[in-house]
Amino acid sequence: MAMETAPHTPQPTPATAVVFFDRRELNQLLGLYGRMVSAGHWRDYAIDGLKEAAVFSVFRRSSEFPLYRIEKRPALARRQGAWSVLAHGGLVLKRGHDLAQVLKVFDRARFAVVD
Repeated sequence: MAMETAPHTPQPTPATAVVFFDRRELNQLLGLYGRMVSAGHWRDYAIDGLKEAAVFSVFRRSSEFPLYRIEKRPALARRQGAWSVLAHGGLVLKRGHDLAQVLKVFDRARFAVVD
């Protein structure tokens, strides 16, 4: 008896993996955001989970471009560190393997927003 094969049915493609922040990372980011809001420097934020990176963007006004972007890129973890802080225009302010160390760039007074 010959066995009949079913016609080829395409397998459903797995959902594309999205990079995102874990709870500890979000607590650190939102803690920094709260301090900067209370100091009057930041007023809004956005969180994006992308295929290659998770991005936490902060704004002076929600209708403007982001002042800073804090990015998590796991593909760079072994080389230069998964974490980076970028200013408007893509200027890298700090890069590293530990989020807490990278966020120390905001502890300096030289990054105060000037109106």
